[in-house]
Formats: sequence, structure tokens, C-alpha cells
Amino acid sequence: MANRDLKVVQSGERTNAAGKAVSNIILLSTSDNDYSALRPHLEYVNLPNHLVLHEAGGKLEFAYFPNRGLISLVVVMKDGRTAEAGVVGNEGFTGIPAAAGLSKGSLRAVVQITGDGFRVKVGALQTTLESAPRLQMLLNRYAAIRSMQIAQTAACNRLHGIEQRLARWLLMTQDRVASGSLRITHDFLATMLGTDRPSVSVAAGVLQRKGFIEYTRGAVKIVNRKKLEASTCECYGVIRQYDGELGLK
Repeated sequence: MANRDLKVVQSGERTNAAGKAVSNIILLSTSDNDYSALRPHLEYVNLPNHLVLHEAGGKLEFAYFPNRGLISLVVVMKDGRTAEAGVVGNEGFTGIPAAAGLSKGSLRAVVQITGDGFRVKVGALQTTLESAPRLQMLLNRYAAIRSMQIAQTAACNRLHGIEQRLARWLLMTQDRVASGSLRITHDFLATMLGTDRPSVSVAAGVLQRKGFIEYTRGAVKIVNRKKLEASTCECYGVIRQYDGELGLK
């Protein structure tokens, strides 16, 4: 499903200046010249669970390019309530406004499944982009596709039931972490789906009784992906098409 114009260097062929291997699709897809310009600024970082990378309304200091793991993007209301806006894996990056010359972002970005990757100071990224057309194009394309995914997610959260939304979210997550076992809690799922924990527990129980997933404390295992896909709403298929443009299959 990947875009035919997207030339991806095999994982491990690129490293940062310290020799850490790159698995992020954007960093692997940009031109050699653009990557060489950005390479000195790539700082390898571990991304532990619950680490907040950006706070809603806060100054953007770094952009993050994950190799592994999952980062959640959430809208934060004044009363503290939150709702899902999107998820980021190794297909993308966080700090999209910085790539457009902005200094602040409207979403909280928090690591929900442990991983690793690279961060770049916003100033260094913006300076590099002035003479890195391929990288700028890739970041622009990612930003455009991400906005379409966010719009679809907003419609899904408004129009579809919790069971369908949970199935969609689990499938999207598995697409990004390439694992059938997802270390996530009901509290986190409630945050992402904009509902309460009891509602998530009921929906997870339904999916478990149908044999689609297995839930244990702090983890969800997808045991029948095809049936889980059949149980979700049309939104997963739409988002899946967008993912194909980002190199996810």
C-alpha cells in the first residue's frame, strides 16, 4: 500500500552521528543530501512509558522521530478532560507545527508504549529545512495526512459506538508497533477514546467474549485480527488508506 514514489532505505543503513540505527520511515525516506544535513542534529533518546514530549499550548523545543513504540496525541480541555486526536509510530514525527515555523503546539504528546527514537532541536530542524526540499516535502505530506486522520478520528468518536472505536484504536496501534500484545491500561484507553473506564471495560469484555482479544491487567492481546477488523467501523479502513501513503501496510 506504500506510495510508489516513496523510496525507503532499509532499516540499519542509516545511523545518527553516534552510530544509532534509524528505523523511522521519514528519516529513511528522505534524500541522502537532506539526511546528511539533518544527521548531526539527531539525538538518540529512549522513550519510556508516560513520558510527556510536548504539552498542549507549550513551547516546542524538540521534534521527535520514533523508531519504535507509540506516542499518543490528545486534546486537553480546561477541566482536565482529554480525548484522542491521533497516534504516532515510526511512520511519523511529533512537533508538526515546528516544521511549519510555529513555536507552539495545541496537542499533548505522551509516550504510551515504550520505544526509542531521535529528537532534533526545533531551531536545527527549521534551519535544515531551508535547504532540504525532500525532507520538507515528506514532513508536509505527513502533516497533511495526519490532519485527515485526525478529522476521521473526530467523526468516529462522535458517531460510532465505544466497541467499534476500541476495535479501531487497537488495530491502528498494532499497525504501528507490529505486535499482537499491547501494554496498555483501561485508564489509558478511556483517555484516548474520550470516555470513562467502566465503558472501556464493558467494550473490552465484549470483544474478549467474542474471541477477538484477550485482556489481562495492563495489556491487551489481539488474537483474531480479521474478526476484529470486521467488528470495527468504516473509519479504520479510511485511516488504513492514509497509512498506506505513509509506508504502513
